[in-house]
Amino acid sequence: MKLLMIDDDTGLCELLSEYLKAQGFEIQSVHDGEQGLKLAQANDYALILLDVMLPTLDGFEVLKQLRQSKLTPVIMLTAKGEDFDRIFGLELGADDYIPKPFNHRELLARVKAITRRIEHINSLNMTASNKVLINGVIVNYAAREASINEHVLCLTGTEYEILALLCKNAGDVVSKELISEEVLGRRLASFDRSIDMHVSNIRKKIAEYIPTERIKTMRGTGYVFIQGE
Repeated sequence: MKLLMIDDDTGLCELLSEYLKAQGFEIQSVHDGEQGLKLAQANDYALILLDVMLPTLDGFEVLKQLRQSKLTPVIMLTAKGEDFDRIFGLELGADDYIPKPFNHRELLARVKAITRRIEHINSLNMTASNKVLINGVIVNYAAREASINEHVLCLTGTEYEILALLCKNAGDVVSKELISEEVLGRRLASFDRSIDMHVSNIRKKIAEYIPTERIKTMRGTGYVFIQGE
């Protein structure tokens, strides 16, 4: 699989390129936001590693503009302790984040969790079958998409996976721990708000077509997709 790394730390790019290539990935690296955005828009990468602090365009602007046309999975590289960066990146549609400095093995685990999902999607027979209607939301498990009144929701891969998991368990509480393990491929860490932000994004996209609540928060536990009104 081909990955794009957008980071102005050339030394880090070289080290990660060598490490990820040894794991079977093809890596292309660029060191400024403008060039990275052009490449991301013009090519179909399996995944993008995107630093926040970049020359010409920062990572947030790159992600914001990219999401206008593409849903390529993105892992944001954020400064350690910068909670605002992580939350804002998730609000803009990042699939995951990892704070710098990070362990190479942890990054590899995050990358593999997302690329395994891509491989699974590509192996599916993309037909119109295997659809379910749950409280106004149609989930097409074969096509890996959700829609409302024939309007396809513009969900990232991570957002779709979370919605699909909630719908498969409609009426039952799905814990944040299960969502993190099933969708992000990692255990839920203390004070990790990534699941909350992904669910918030899903809610906003559903609310464009359905004004009433579909995903209920169960405080201290998780979320439940409401079966019917």
